[in-house]
Amino acid sequence: MKSDFKFSNLLGTVYRRGNVLFSRDGTQLLSPVGNRVSVFDLINNKSFTFEYEHRKNIACIDLNPQGTLLLSVDEDGRAILVNFKARTVLHHFNFKEKVSDLKFSPDGKLFALACGRFLQIWKTPSVTEDRQFAPFVRYRVHAGHFANIISLTWSRDSRFLISTSKDLTARIWSIDSDEKNLASMTFAGHRDYVMGAFFSQDQEQIYTVSKDGALFQWEYTAKDSDLLEDGEEPDPSTFSWRITKKNYFYASQAKVKCATFHASSNILIVGFTNGEFRLYELPHFTLIQQLTMGQNAVNTVSVNHSGEWLAFGSSKLGQLLVYEWQSESYILKQQGHFDSANALAYSPDGSRVVTASEDGRIKLWDVISGFCLVTFKEHTSAVTAVQFAKRGQLLFSSSLDGTVRVWDLIRYRNFRTFTAAERIPFNCLAADPTGEVVCAGSVDSFDIHVWSVQTGQLVETLSGHEGPVSCLSFSSENSVLASASWDKTIRIWSIFSRSQQVEPLELYSDVLSISMRPDGKEVAASTLDGQILLFNIEDGKQVGLIDCKKDIIAGRHLEDRFTAKNSARSKFFTTINYSFDGLSIVAGGNNNSICLYDVPNEVLLKRFIVSRNMSLNGTMEFLNSSKMTEAGSLDLIDRDAENSDLEDRIDNTLPGSRRGGDLSTRRVRPEIRVTSLQFSPTAHAFAAASTEGLLIYSVDDTLIFDPFDLDMDVTPQAVLEALKEEEHLSALIMAFRLNEEYLINQVYEAVPLKDISLVSSSIPSVYVPRLLKFIGDFAMESQHIEFNLIWIKALVSSHGKYIANHKHEFASALRAVQRFIVRVSKEVVSAANDNKYAYYFLTSTDGSIEKEDSDPEIADSDGELQASEEDEVMDISDEEEGWIGFTEKKDNLPLNEDQDSDEELL
Repeated sequence: MKSDFKFSNLLGTVYRRGNVLFSRDGTQLLSPVGNRVSVFDLINNKSFTFEYEHRKNIACIDLNPQGTLLLSVDEDGRAILVNFKARTVLHHFNFKEKVSDLKFSPDGKLFALACGRFLQIWKTPSVTEDRQFAPFVRYRVHAGHFANIISLTWSRDSRFLISTSKDLTARIWSIDSDEKNLASMTFAGHRDYVMGAFFSQDQEQIYTVSKDGALFQWEYTAKDSDLLEDGEEPDPSTFSWRITKKNYFYASQAKVKCATFHASSNILIVGFTNGEFRLYELPHFTLIQQLTMGQNAVNTVSVNHSGEWLAFGSSKLGQLLVYEWQSESYILKQQGHFDSANALAYSPDGSRVVTASEDGRIKLWDVISGFCLVTFKEHTSAVTAVQFAKRGQLLFSSSLDGTVRVWDLIRYRNFRTFTAAERIPFNCLAADPTGEVVCAGSVDSFDIHVWSVQTGQLVETLSGHEGPVSCLSFSSENSVLASASWDKTIRIWSIFSRSQQVEPLELYSDVLSISMRPDGKEVAASTLDGQILLFNIEDGKQVGLIDCKKDIIAGRHLEDRFTAKNSARSKFFTTINYSFDGLSIVAGGNNNSICLYDVPNEVLLKRFIVSRNMSLNGTMEFLNSSKMTEAGSLDLIDRDAENSDLEDRIDNTLPGSRRGGDLSTRRVRPEIRVTSLQFSPTAHAFAAASTEGLLIYSVDDTLIFDPFDLDMDVTPQAVLEALKEEEHLSALIMAFRLNEEYLINQVYEAVPLKDISLVSSSIPSVYVPRLLKFIGDFAMESQHIEFNLIWIKALVSSHGKYIANHKHEFASALRAVQRFIVRVSKEVVSAANDNKYAYYFLTSTDGSIEKEDSDPEIADSDGELQASEEDEVMDISDEEEGWIGFTEKKDNLPLNEDQDSDEELL
């Protein structure tokens, strides 16, 4: 079992707070997610999250025009400079004050910060400039506003800068000292906060937008220009910026929350507090579109460089929207869970993850793309557990609303609902690997309820526990069920023989979580005293014990009167899971650590820190003594009443609420915790449902140099020479010895079709799992479907017996191949359904068309037209290519989160 797992992606949350922005080419969208930054590739349908973390939630981000440097600043003014291409951190810096806005200049040489009521201009770090001791060099500081600055806007030529403030004014600043007199102007006249100011394309007009919905147009004109006679030159001293036009949005009770302007197309986009957003064409103030993204405020808006796509973010529900306004269609529509996630489950092929939340919703996430595919809303209360059937087409879920539901993941619908004889909330769930029966337990009942999936009837009630049932776990190989209860016992049941295999396993502490080893011979239990106990199921004896207390990092809460070292609050694990080979256990709980244990040796292999976000409770081991006062910690003092805005002073939250999606308004800080953990069936990753979202930790095989029998004669040049001499088997083995992906790819595609069977049968068995894994990963991106399928068939036919005897070694490879085959089959079925009526039409046409001498088509005896063999093959290949491409385009667009089930199947 590999232990070199690293953080690879963050799912489950797409936006928290701050500003979203497009990359220079407009194909990538950057979104702050808590104290991290996620990047969504809108063209290739992929996403990734930067590995670096801030100490607090991110307040603003910006990318330089060259697309190489990313600067992100958190709530306290601490900044991190990142190489966007290489995804590496270059420098940490502290601006020592809250930053409300951040903008790079269009030429990329400077960047401006809004720090309180001061405007700071800094030089962009660059290797081409004079080498400085400090990467950040401050260029200039401007003071003039009487309240905090809200937004900044650069002119296209990087000579001027406009700042808007809460003092109801906007100011224009000059970067060059020689032009200071030309740009010493204050734009006054608004009756509310100025939310944004923008230059026109020719920089002859300036537009200012206020919070109360007023849009002013300013022009640099003379005072009495209308009174001048023809040919008379105006006095330059009379020139100044003046209001030439006033317009109003008339949005009733809604206030302007954000605004942006695309100068080249003269499109103004405005977001309001009621969730509405509008598009206006300036300078005529023509309303183009008026839409809404919900009932919550639009916190940020951004437009890409071409002006085609608009991005909106709403922090209340964590919504992220990319909208193409010309075609009136959504490019991206994503929303995370409103409440914390309770449970997760991997699909059998490892390509998807299902999360269940306190908000009663179940979401299906694609691991590769990072997008939510579908959301199920039928549950009326918190969902407590989810689990896949072995084939991956059925999903089971239990809820506190007293139901257990079965979901069809082909049609995306709920087709079975199970209830007990009396209405009791279910808190744990286990499904038989065959998908025939499903079991659920409750804290209100001492019995385990068993239903038949086929008939929907309650077929059995397993009695024996003397306390509420807390955990259930099925073996993936046989129908052995393990159950844990508050009576401090674990019972082993044989479902189909309706009996207990062994006597109840007695423990000395409460059981918090159990996990069955995949082969069904051992069960692991996490207890309240911080231990993981291992039991042999066949003889009912304890075979191992792992003491976890010293491995757990339990942070100190702000309201604690004791140190983290003396805290017993979270010195235990609430969720554990076995790896596919049964050699490792991953464990997590209400603390800031995820621990990976080696089962045979009972030792800690690796410990992962869940989050370093100091905005969460339990992430700090020591408190900052400078913030301690006689009234307690400064962070615990509610200062909402001191806010200048009325909507910020109003607090509608419940006192003491520890759950919810809006982290900024809760009086009690959310606690860092891990509610569920599970290994991927591919054994190369595991997922953790935490307060920050769904964390994915994986092993990156592409960066590992792991050669087989490497000697001096094996070089890339030798591989190419062997390939040139058509020694395909030798070239393929040497490429695997070097473990260079580009060499393996080149040799793999160079093998002729007629030699695939010979090469597959002659390749040594040690390389078969690596070749299958390579084909499974390569085929997901390749267009050569038949070529890859021929390779897979030849390998399985030649080495089928070896694969069957070493299935643990081939687990990851076979699941990668299975994922590819399932994708191809779905696309073929979808293409056939989409073109079914076109096929009926073409085959039902009669032969009434007169054929010409040059026409290769020949009329048969029935009068139907038949093409020649060559033309028929060409026509079919062209049509299939078009069908599959069309289907892929529809599948790749992550638009199907809240659509109807019929649309999601296409």
